[in-house]
Amino acid sequence: MSVLALVLFILTYCLMIALPKYRPWVALGSAALYVALGFVPLGTLAAAVDWNVLMMLAGTMGTVSLFIGSMMPNRMAEVLLAKTPNVMWVAVAMSLFAGVVSAFVDNVATVLMLAPVGLAIAAKLDMSPVPLLISIAVSSNLQGAATLVGDTTSIMLGGYAGMDFLDFFFMDGRFSIFWAVELGAVATVPIILWLFRDQREPVSIPDRTEVTDYVPTVLLLGTVVLLIAASFIPGKPAVTNGLICLGVFAVGAVYSRLREKTWHNVKTALLEIDYQTLILLAGLFVVIEGITRGGVIDAIAALFVRVGGSNLFVMYSIIVWGSVLFSAFVDNIPYVATMLPVVSGIAVTMDCSPILLYFGLLTGATLGGNITPIGASANITTIGMLRRQGYEVSTRDFMRIGVPFTLAAVLTGYLFCWFVWR
Repeated sequence: MSVLALVLFILTYCLMIALPKYRPWVALGSAALYVALGFVPLGTLAAAVDWNVLMMLAGTMGTVSLFIGSMMPNRMAEVLLAKTPNVMWVAVAMSLFAGVVSAFVDNVATVLMLAPVGLAIAAKLDMSPVPLLISIAVSSNLQGAATLVGDTTSIMLGGYAGMDFLDFFFMDGRFSIFWAVELGAVATVPIILWLFRDQREPVSIPDRTEVTDYVPTVLLLGTVVLLIAASFIPGKPAVTNGLICLGVFAVGAVYSRLREKTWHNVKTALLEIDYQTLILLAGLFVVIEGITRGGVIDAIAALFVRVGGSNLFVMYSIIVWGSVLFSAFVDNIPYVATMLPVVSGIAVTMDCSPILLYFGLLTGATLGGNITPIGASANITTIGMLRRQGYEVSTRDFMRIGVPFTLAAVLTGYLFCWFVWR
């Protein structure tokens, strides 16, 4: 193992934790150092970056922006609210609805769609919006792991493990990670009911939102359908899913230009793409290639095996609950990017299928971000929106909802994956 590669990797992580606003540039600078020091040969630089993941993210983000602009998410939420008798069930309905949306749309985008509805409901009922918005945020984080397009971590796992859209539902004749996440979501309902047990006020529906355009909804659904269809193509190019997502967004952009006679919506969609996350991931792909070539990944995998021994259940438990702990304080994107090759190495060392360990990693890392307000981008976004409305959210207030929610969801997914995939 190269000590220099390891030291540079540790320094990179420390800087990303200490300087959260500069994470993309830290990752990019570290990648440049790995190339300059010869850990990643210049000729292999392009191959080190997973372009399929980056294209999927960029395309999906652009389409989601058009979807939000159509006002369809608000209208869908209003229809849902019409079926709820009181605030307690509003919290349940909004949380589950946020989860369903987040299974196909980025977590932060889901929060941006539904938080305004939650704020409007709280204002009409003269109540604090803090618990309702936190419930929406943590539900969004939970369901992001359900499908290939639900979250960056899912896209990364699909790209690394060669999983297609349907593999998240059924794989090798068994129920896949989607069902673990859905059972986890069901397990959180009693938690939400308990937290809102005193909120029995009747609900008045916000003013009816008029949907301005149905085409972005069709395009978003079309993305999912095309990804499913592509999963049946044998020997397809590695960038197929990325090209689909970018292609659908391109169609939406051209349509928007022709319909509005202006580039305004397209420019807005392009600006809504999270370029910093794309830069962060590109840099991390190169960093991971560097530490892999430097023998660091193999060394970390060997360390895990020494700690967990030859017992698969112990190793699986360490990966799941260790991921929960790490993701409570560290953004799960760089963590999952680093751990995927580690988990693969552990599976090779233990001579077992990596799927159980992959699912354990995704379960712990994605759901674990709900424990603290800094564990996921959706949480940070929600707290920022509340702050702009004059509500300060303490770590204690967040954890009062986040901790029981996380424990219920993770424990359910943890047991499901073990009994189905051991």
